Amino acid sequence: MLEFWFWLLAFGAVFSYFIYPLLLSAGNVIFGKKVDTEQREPTQKLTVIVTAYNEEQRIRKKIINTLALKYPQDKLELVIASDCSDDGTDEIVAEYITQGVKLVRASERLGKENAQREAINSASGDILVFSDVATEIPDEALIKLERYFQDEEVGAVSSEDRFVSQDGKVAGEGAYVKYEMWLRRLESRLYGLVGLSGSFFAVRKTICDNWDIHSPSDFNTALNTAKAGKRAVTAPDVLGYYKDLKDAQKEYQRKVRTVLRGMVGLSRHKEVLNPFRLGGFAVQTFSHKVMRWLVPWFLIGTFLTSAALSTHAAIYALAFWAQLAFYTVAIAAHFLPGLRQTALVKIIYFFVQVNVAIFEASIKFISGQRMTKWTPSAR
Repeated sequence: MLEFWFWLLAFGAVFSYFIYPLLLSAGNVIFGKKVDTEQREPTQKLTVIVTAYNEEQRIRKKIINTLALKYPQDKLELVIASDCSDDGTDEIVAEYITQGVKLVRASERLGKENAQREAINSASGDILVFSDVATEIPDEALIKLERYFQDEEVGAVSSEDRFVSQDGKVAGEGAYVKYEMWLRRLESRLYGLVGLSGSFFAVRKTICDNWDIHSPSDFNTALNTAKAGKRAVTAPDVLGYYKDLKDAQKEYQRKVRTVLRGMVGLSRHKEVLNPFRLGGFAVQTFSHKVMRWLVPWFLIGTFLTSAALSTHAAIYALAFWAQLAFYTVAIAAHFLPGLRQTALVKIIYFFVQVNVAIFEASIKFISGQRMTKWTPSAR
């Protein structure tokens, strides 16, 4: 019986990272759809919504960057959604009202998604583009973004993130980032993304009617797009640049918050897991989100069962010692950062760190903890 549990838990541990992508690849061969982004003059009006909380140090740069983007000015609107900022953010935004910038201030501080909802209600664009203050958008990004909406099956479009180091250099894509972007493109061509880049994405305004302020906006958008019978797709040619966190140690806590918010969002909209209602999108959500959130528990179970079986057969002993060596490398890399310069060690360390963050988020979720306020990370 213990052998059965070992293999079941081991299967669960590798499913979302290895088996699921293979299933997506096979599905793409048969059912994959590409988006036609034929070049033409933009025809749809865009409303760029930038959510801000106490961003007096960065909001001016963000406004200037957005106003300078290449897009017909009569078809572009900029709305700054202030989540009850109490520094000089709102006053700085007010300086640009004569240039068509609109300030929308939430009546009370209820979080990022609430401020976004206020902006949605005042937006006049056909397409709503959401962006964080910390994200720098390239000149032609909006023109490229709008072309994806030529396809009537497309309901939302996600940019692809690029990290910029504190010295201003664009960081190269690591193995994990390349893997995630590959996975996104596979999902995009089937039933749509189950999660968008929260720092820069766009959606048809008609899809934003049911905006849950207690769920992450990237999840809101993916779910509402699927409910509308459309796809959320990734745009490899639409990039968003943002700096690494000033304090690298805070990156871990950011991961915990992101996962916890995702779990809360899914718990509020369980219909997203119903294949009879949302078809393949429900299967993708379960495989990508739920199964990945369960990985830490699968890993713990696999380690414990392999330890118990290690004296019964060589294969279980090998599995136990391989896992022990794997986690030893991760612990060593945590206390000796120089070891992370080696590519393999860096991947091992990052994998373990991510799953420890998921585990902590799971404990917080089970114990009833929730994220009640939103504070942008310092970059």
